Amino acid sequence: MVVGLLSAGRASEVQAPSAAAPAPAAPPLVIGLGQPLSPADIDRYAITVFPNGRNLPPGRGSVEQGARLYAMHCAACHGAQGIEGPAARLVGTDGFIGWSDPLRPLRVRKYPLQVLSVGAMWPYATTVFDYVRRGMPMHAPKSLTDDEVYGITAHLLHLNGLVAGDALMDKEKLPQVVMPGRDRTVSAWPQER
Repeated sequence: MVVGLLSAGRASEVQAPSAAAPAPAAPPLVIGLGQPLSPADIDRYAITVFPNGRNLPPGRGSVEQGARLYAMHCAACHGAQGIEGPAARLVGTDGFIGWSDPLRPLRVRKYPLQVLSVGAMWPYATTVFDYVRRGMPMHAPKSLTDDEVYGITAHLLHLNGLVAGDALMDKEKLPQVVMPGRDRTVSAWPQER
């Protein structure tokens, strides 16, 4: 190519690249998606609750309040007692799924050896709160108030025999609940345990 330029008499237009001159910056790629987020926007999504209760919001809920809310928001998918389904079982302990489970044939096909429930495998009560607040009810995630989530969490813990029927859960009491799955789990945040 250099020979072609020289033969055309345009050698003066060809310049060697200079090590001192930086290449011009490419313009930012803008494709018209999204928008800048304000700190308030980010705070709405920075809601992770850690095993030790860090980031639990203010509020409180009772087992009794949670039972009413569970009937309205949860029972259609998880069953009145948390075992009937069709969604995941919320109540139960270790071992094989019991014969008293009315949907046992379906569950055994899906989970043949283990009861996957709050009472069997969940390691921290605080993360039950976190999951319910983020993802439930399935048709309207994040629609429950913090008091409602505390109540539903208290009810689930009561159904699993982990708290008394008159328990009141809040940001101080919830982290104190010792879950059956705690010692079978390796935390991603050991310092938060």
